[in-house]
Amino acid sequence: MLSALRRYVDDPIATWRTGSPQSQAMTLGALLLGVSLCFVVSVLSYGLMPMTAYYVWLLLGMLLLRFRPLVVLSVVTGTASVTAALLDGPMTTPRITACFTLLLSLALILYASSRQQSGLPGPVSEAMLTDLKRRLQSQGSIPELPEGWHSQSAMIAASGVGYGGDFLVANLHDGGRRLELILVDVCGKGVGAASQALQFGGALGGLIGALPPRELFNAANEFLLRQHSDETFATAVHVLVDLDTGDYQLTSAGHPPALIWSQAAGGWEVDKARGTALGILPLPELHMTNGRLCPGDALMFYTDGVVETRHTDLDEGVAWLRREASRAIDHGFEGAAKRIISKVSRGDDDRAVLILEHAATAVHFESFGNRLTAG
Repeated sequence: MLSALRRYVDDPIATWRTGSPQSQAMTLGALLLGVSLCFVVSVLSYGLMPMTAYYVWLLLGMLLLRFRPLVVLSVVTGTASVTAALLDGPMTTPRITACFTLLLSLALILYASSRQQSGLPGPVSEAMLTDLKRRLQSQGSIPELPEGWHSQSAMIAASGVGYGGDFLVANLHDGGRRLELILVDVCGKGVGAASQALQFGGALGGLIGALPPRELFNAANEFLLRQHSDETFATAVHVLVDLDTGDYQLTSAGHPPALIWSQAAGGWEVDKARGTALGILPLPELHMTNGRLCPGDALMFYTDGVVETRHTDLDEGVAWLRREASRAIDHGFEGAAKRIISKVSRGDDDRAVLILEHAATAVHFESFGNRLTAG
């Protein structure tokens, strides 16, 4: 019974969230019915339903209706409220002032609605932004990895509201043997870059796993060039990992250099792949490196908001990150990405950190400890 009632209630709400003509007509009909009932009460007893009571329907219309249905509601509501006032008695000075205030309110409400660039009422636009935030966050989720492999990420948008130009695309294929990750930093920051990030993320989501890394980036570059905008470019890093052997191939398109944790060396090393950003040249320069993650090793990727500020260049930022990342894993890798990003000074750029770890087994820990003892 409760589930049936919930479906009955949720269905019109879900329909209204689409902003379709049918949903708007249904909402307008419900509001007009409310105005009609108010008018009947006003005619019978104006003191119970004076002109000020009609503002409720106008406010609801401003929240729920698009511009054209709102015009209809405003005309009907204004006419009903003024008519009810005239039927109740002579137009005194207070009533004339109330009518003038109502007409001014109608004009302001309609003006505000006409200025909404989305063409949708506020709550529907808010629902769309919420869905955008959910999609940006969900596309950055990494599939569950086989035993011995762990991943973690931390992202902070410059706006502080979860919408940003840094995003992650992941794919696990070949029966869970091969993992592909792409970390992207779209030009811009915060809400301004979020729509571009969503569009570009959708394109990459359709390419990952279907093309080799170099061809994938070339196709992504063509996609950005077709946008015909001087500000539509992005840096990106792609990594393809064989989860059976630990072998990886890293491809960079102008992205800050990846860091490699070597358990044997006991420190973070800087990868050499750099390249040029996507969306600038017809043939971007792509750099590729290869390596192997042995048990206990890890890869770390990040965006320029982590290492670059107005007063710090890339090399200084990378050196700082190597030190902070070493401290962050003093007690293990778990939660290291969040610890690292928490150390980044608050700036005006989006920030993201991604760590892929090939966890050391007990056997490897024992072997490593024996080597240290022998040394």
